[in-house]
Amino acid sequence: MKQDRPKISDVARLAGVSTATVSRVISNPGLVSEDTRATVQEAIRASGYRLNQAARNLRHRRTGGIVALVPNLANPFFSQILSGIASVLGPAGYNLLVADTRSAGADMLLDYAEPSRADGLIVLDGTLPAAALAGRVPVVLACEWVPGLSAPRVKIDNRAAAAMAVNHLADLGHRRIGHVTGPQGNVLSDARQSGTAEALAARGLTLAPDAVYPGDFSLDSGQRAAAQWLAQPVEQRPTAVFLASDEMACGFIGEVQRHGLHVPQDVSVIGFDDIELIAHISPPLTTIRQPRAAIGRLAAERLLAQLNGQVEPDDTILPVELVLRASTAALLL
Repeated sequence: MKQDRPKISDVARLAGVSTATVSRVISNPGLVSEDTRATVQEAIRASGYRLNQAARNLRHRRTGGIVALVPNLANPFFSQILSGIASVLGPAGYNLLVADTRSAGADMLLDYAEPSRADGLIVLDGTLPAAALAGRVPVVLACEWVPGLSAPRVKIDNRAAAAMAVNHLADLGHRRIGHVTGPQGNVLSDARQSGTAEALAARGLTLAPDAVYPGDFSLDSGQRAAAQWLAQPVEQRPTAVFLASDEMACGFIGEVQRHGLHVPQDVSVIGFDDIELIAHISPPLTTIRQPRAAIGRLAAERLLAQLNGQVEPDDTILPVELVLRASTAALLL
């Protein structure tokens, strides 16, 4: 005997809520409390309920797809953000498509912003041209932001986060503190470097020009920064270095260790992001933790709200956390 397909009323009964609440969780989760969302999503899984996606898309003239534009899919930083996005879009009946903006041409990126290709965009690349994204489909910016593009933004306060890293090193007694930047012209790089300089100035310290090392968020650039640090006279080297990404910090530590020096005995190192790898290197890396999964979830919720005709706040600023591990230590005089 053929079993009836689960209905939205079945989900409501399992979750102990109204069908209207189930509908809101599916189409506009930002209107529902986190606990209720979790209860309803578990009931959806338990009941096997599935939206009639084709009928809904036809009714609303939608594609059923959301595109995330990511600047480098090889970067492990984005994994939890994309997971957070998918955790919201899936129960709402949307497919998540991911495009690497470094490999996609300009024409392809313009295609993604067409209503015939996607219902909305979640943009994680602040270098994209505002004109290519504006006015086509709903857009939410996550982590990075595109100057000149009016769209909801879900991010952290990068200046304050950089200051948190610098103040940790200064509290340990370090006075000559270096900084490895991100890519030149990147909005995150600029904000973190400004936050570094401002925090040092507030402590009566300066960010010396020869203590700023160019990077691009990659392992290789962290290694190159360490080579520059090693080439400096010992008395001129920063005793602590703040790197604008964890990947660069890993490259920096590896190069320092290959030359027979030790972290944190010879140099304290702090990163940024808290990617999964860094708790398992030697020494484990002190870093600034971004709430990556939460950034992804909130970005998806902001986009769903736009698709449902709601006006979303311009900025959502999430808190960061200083995660203390073994790569930083008090300066030994």
